[in-house]
Amino acid sequence: MAETADDLSAPLGQTTARRKRRFRLPFTALQALAVLLGLFLVTFLGFAIFHDNPLGGEPVVRIAIRPSAPAEEKPAAAAPAAAEHAMKSAPKQGAAGEQKTVTIIDGSSGARHDVMIGSDGPEKAEPDAAPAMMAGIDQRLLEKSRYGLIPVMSEGLKPFTVYAAEADRAKAAKMPIVSIVVGGLGIGAAKTTDAIMKLPAAVTLAFTPYGSDPAKLAEWARAQRHEILLQIPMEPFDYPDNDPGPQTLLTTLAAEQNLDRLYWHLSRFQGYAGIANFMGGRFVVTDAVMQPILREAAKRGLGYLDDGSAPRSVAPSLAASQAMPFARADLAVDAVPTALEIDQALAKLETLAREHGTAVGIASALPISIERIGVWSKALESHGIMLVPLTTAMLKSKSG
Repeated sequence: MAETADDLSAPLGQTTARRKRRFRLPFTALQALAVLLGLFLVTFLGFAIFHDNPLGGEPVVRIAIRPSAPAEEKPAAAAPAAAEHAMKSAPKQGAAGEQKTVTIIDGSSGARHDVMIGSDGPEKAEPDAAPAMMAGIDQRLLEKSRYGLIPVMSEGLKPFTVYAAEADRAKAAKMPIVSIVVGGLGIGAAKTTDAIMKLPAAVTLAFTPYGSDPAKLAEWARAQRHEILLQIPMEPFDYPDNDPGPQTLLTTLAAEQNLDRLYWHLSRFQGYAGIANFMGGRFVVTDAVMQPILREAAKRGLGYLDDGSAPRSVAPSLAASQAMPFARADLAVDAVPTALEIDQALAKLETLAREHGTAVGIASALPISIERIGVWSKALESHGIMLVPLTTAMLKSKSG
């Protein structure tokens, strides 16, 4: 009926469009999203505030652990055999961690040598770990200290004479001689191994007290007929910017404190004929601190090598007053580590040996140094000069 009325009231020829109502929400989509985000944030904050979870946010893994069945008891007689098997199969441990056995083949002779070296990680000194007893050590020449065993004179025997390398001293007394000391060993198994294997046995090797297990490498050096020394870290002029390492002897410490540190160094390994300074530019020129150290070393039957780096070193006069075996290096062979400069330094050592009868050179275990010293040593005797261990040079100088 309403539709008929609309038709009658519409103009002729036109029809009235039917109006349709559209449904509209009372808010926009953006407003709805904002409300949802707000509700989420309120829920999250409420959970975080009122829920007590000390591990909130951390990943959690649940593992089911089942109790193992009780092991059957083994007969008592089988226990020692099992323990022995476990000891044989367990990996060997050094003073500062896991040790590895490396077989080294000498390229010239084909000889095979098993060497224990530290793990692949950085080597660290462990001040509180006493090294194991080395082979070939005279038990009479050992004394207990708070850090371990240290050398001592006994029954008229001295470490200097017992651990000196063999040499033809009668021949050395009649001709010019040269001694080479390669130092800084014990830290870095590779360079230490090169020095032990590639240098002649007459070359003396000096070990620092640091490294993962310097005792093993020192023991192997002695097995290869090298004479060894122990280097004692001493205070340089630019200390502490230049720090030789733990337990360094310092000019600021009392004599008792430096002696205690000396005992720590002496206990790291055994079999050395003497000691040498490691750095120490300030320490070796100070009479008050050097005197107790050299007096103690002399009392224990050790020799002393001064590396010659400090012109005003008091070591020569102090060693003479203690009547201890002494030598001072005439020059550093690889002060400039090039083949030409090393060859020239070695030639200068020969000249000094002809002039004075004895010459002492020091070097580090750089590959180029080891190579050039090895080549030079093969032709040395043809030059009328003899290469000898340091103790032989010390004895010749003392007798002269």
